[in-house]
Amino acid sequence: MTLQGVTTDPREILTRPTPPPELVLTYGPHKENIADLRLPAPAGSAGPDRGPGVPLVVLLHGGFWRAAYDRAHTGPLASALALAGYAVCVPEYRRTGQAGGGWPGTFDDVAAAVDTLPGLAAEAAAGLVDPTLVLLAGHSAGGHLALWAASRNRLPAGVAWHRSVSSVRGVVALAAVSDLAACAEQDLGRGAAVLLMGGAPERYPGRYAQADPARLLPVPARVRLVHGELDDVVPCGMSLEYAERAARAGCDVACDVLPGCGHFEVIDPLSGAWPRVLSAFRSLIQPSGPPASVLRDP
Repeated sequence: MTLQGVTTDPREILTRPTPPPELVLTYGPHKENIADLRLPAPAGSAGPDRGPGVPLVVLLHGGFWRAAYDRAHTGPLASALALAGYAVCVPEYRRTGQAGGGWPGTFDDVAAAVDTLPGLAAEAAAGLVDPTLVLLAGHSAGGHLALWAASRNRLPAGVAWHRSVSSVRGVVALAAVSDLAACAEQDLGRGAAVLLMGGAPERYPGRYAQADPARLLPVPARVRLVHGELDDVVPCGMSLEYAERAARAGCDVACDVLPGCGHFEVIDPLSGAWPRVLSAFRSLIQPSGPPASVLRDP
């Protein structure tokens, strides 16, 4: 099956204008420690079963962890998820090229955002958000950060980022850099992982052991990976390999490979990929079923 999009240039999503968020939250002391909060559509619209509060999606943007890319390009995806019935919080974080970005500041910020924003969002939205029903999501490098943040129970107890208990229900990783060492070895993003970590895996094996989600399995949350088969930025095989490795470790994981799609269609609600992306989110708030590993169209 080939998915046909509405737009002719997939990268158009990076500059498409969207309405501003309802609120901007502050979650830390640095100027980048802010987050856009978009609230769900009015009650009665199509969306997940809300109960006493709606699920919160903490959406981490991509851009190979570089300062050149910020959270603005997630506006269309975040707005579409809000219309589908989710509260959506998109944090900014320090990135390479900025003071404090890279190792360890980027990870400090993401850990703080994931730990702090659910409570802040619930307070700011006057009880609309359920802070115990949190989904993490991320695109590209943001997918790496989402998978990493959900796996912090696997870190040694003495590491500041370690969390033995988390409210994260699941992770949606879109075209994710799910293997940080492979990203460095394949020189994806023209050395992006090496720049993030301050060096190659052979120079800093301890850093990569703490920062690479492929080494932090099993994940204590359900994981849904969505990846375009034609992705020429982050190879689709990376998600397939992560899913297979996670399944062997006992994770509830599935990888949905989208024929005819590249790197950016998975964050574009106007593309043919959108129903499959939304389905990944929906699956994480349904009762847990038997773990899956790989989904492919014939």
